Amino acid sequence: MKIKICGLNPARDVQTCIDLNVFMLGFVFYKQSPRNIDLKEINMLKNYNRKSSHYVSVCVNPTNEFIKENILDNFDYIQLHGSETSERVKEIKKMGIKVIKAIKVKEQKDIALYENYEDIADLILFDSTSMEKSQSIPKDLLSKLPKGDKFGLAGAINLENIQEYSQLGFNFLDLSSGLERENLKGYKDHLKIKKFMDKVNELKN
Repeated sequence: MKIKICGLNPARDVQTCIDLNVFMLGFVFYKQSPRNIDLKEINMLKNYNRKSSHYVSVCVNPTNEFIKENILDNFDYIQLHGSETSERVKEIKKMGIKVIKAIKVKEQKDIALYENYEDIADLILFDSTSMEKSQSIPKDLLSKLPKGDKFGLAGAINLENIQEYSQLGFNFLDLSSGLERENLKGYKDHLKIKKFMDKVNELKN
C-alpha cells in the first residue's frame, strides 16, 4: 500500500515523513487553502535527503509560467485539482513532469470521467467534491471505483478507517486533514502520522 500525505509544511513535516517512508509528500499551491505554502519555501525541499520519497505539487489550473518557474525542477509529480481538460493534462505532461489527475466524485456518473485521462495521467486520484474539507466519497460508490496501481483514493481517510479501505482493495491512499492537530488546519500531528504509518505497515504484513 502506497501513502501520500498532503498539505505538508516544508520546514515542519518533511523529515518526519521521509523517516517514516511515506511514498509521496504533497505540497499545496492554492491561495484559498489554509495549507497553501509560500513559494519562497520551495527551496527548503532541496535540503532533505528524500531517500525513496517523492515530492508532489498540488495545483488548481496552473499556468505554464507557474509550472516552469516553480514546479519542474523541484517536484516529481504535479497533482491537478482543477478543470484541466485531457488536452491540458497532455500539454503539462509534455513539459517533463509526471501527472496525477484528481477526479471529484459526488455521484456515479462522475466516476466515468477518469476515462478521459487514463491514458495520459500517471495516476488517477478519486476524491470527494468537498475541496479542503474532510469529506469522503459516498460509500455506495466506493465499490464502483476502478482499483489497481494507477488509481488512488482521497477524502476523510484516517487511522480509524484505513483497514476498511484496504479491505476494499485500494492500495494508494491520499490523506491530509485526518493527520492534522485538532482544530488546527494545516498543522500536521506527527504522532498521528507515526501511528498511521505503523498501521499501514501492519496491514502490509
